[in-house]
Amino acid sequence: MIGRCVMKLFFRIIFKIFLILTILAGCATTEEIKETDSDELLNKGIDSLEEGQSDERLNHGIDLPEGDQSDELLNQGIALLEEGQYDRAIGDFDKAIEINPENASAYNNRGIAYFGKSQYDTAISDYSKVIEINPRYASAYYNRGLAYDGEGQYDKAISDYTQAIEINPRYAWAYDNRGLAYYRKGDYDKAISDCSKAIKINPELANAYNNRGVAYDGEGQYDKAISDYSKAIEINPGYASAYYNRGRAYFGKSQYDRAISDYEKAIEINPSYAWAYDNRGLAYYRKGDYDQAISDCSKAIEINPKLAKAYNNRGLAYYSKGLNDKACSDFKWACDFGFCEGYEFAKRKGGC
Repeated sequence: MIGRCVMKLFFRIIFKIFLILTILAGCATTEEIKETDSDELLNKGIDSLEEGQSDERLNHGIDLPEGDQSDELLNQGIALLEEGQYDRAIGDFDKAIEINPENASAYNNRGIAYFGKSQYDTAISDYSKVIEINPRYASAYYNRGLAYDGEGQYDKAISDYTQAIEINPRYAWAYDNRGLAYYRKGDYDKAISDCSKAIKINPELANAYNNRGVAYDGEGQYDKAISDYSKAIEINPGYASAYYNRGRAYFGKSQYDRAISDYEKAIEINPSYAWAYDNRGLAYYRKGDYDQAISDCSKAIEINPKLAKAYNNRGLAYYSKGLNDKACSDFKWACDFGFCEGYEFAKRKGGC
């Protein structure tokens, strides 16, 4: 029964557990907007890279029951975790811990459930209890690193990933996620190094190729990024984030048709991919197809009504069509959601 539950979990949890989209302002810059060219706002409106850690990484931190009387409860909790029923899973893990307060697996898996509910502090508390019980528990350090990462505490995340690697030097996922933490700190060279180590350990780890591509992209090395995204797609043809990221790299090279093609593939895989709609709209904008740009940005807003850059980018398309009232309305909405550059530009031009 244990084996069946865990194998089901391994292959299906990636479709049940949460997505963490994490670098929402990664493409904004501080350079001044030129008064004479509204296209200067275009690159600032590109939505950020999406890392690949979010949809698969947690199943590598799940533990099997330890062989005492709480095993049945652990199995039940794992099955519920697989289904995304976090509260019920937590209830079973609570009972397992009540039976055996030293059951490290129960704390570890309960931490995963809290992490699925974005209750990072509570998850951290459970992982810390695991480490207290067993200081050599590599997956507990790894999972606590994920929780610190979710809180934006990247130095603490890096420390925990490092500890997991010291315990298990072949922990590919720990290298990969440590690379992401370095990326978020702006240390692209260390990010590339860690993702490369993950790939050396596991050449079929699609996430590591995607994430190394993100780091190359951050350095403006679009060709290397495209190569890594393509490898990630070769390994996992259903990897929507890799198509999305490759589309951004093609956009960076001004290859708009290829960018549009990749955004379309990402949307085909994930029809609710708001950022892919928005960035496809930007590519159409660059091609001068303002109506299609407006349509795509409107779809992005329909999916995510708080996506500031989609309002901003739709405003650019309206502005280019001479529809200043609609443009100003969108720029104001974007500013309300924290992205004010389009609105400030239009005000300086006397359009709002």
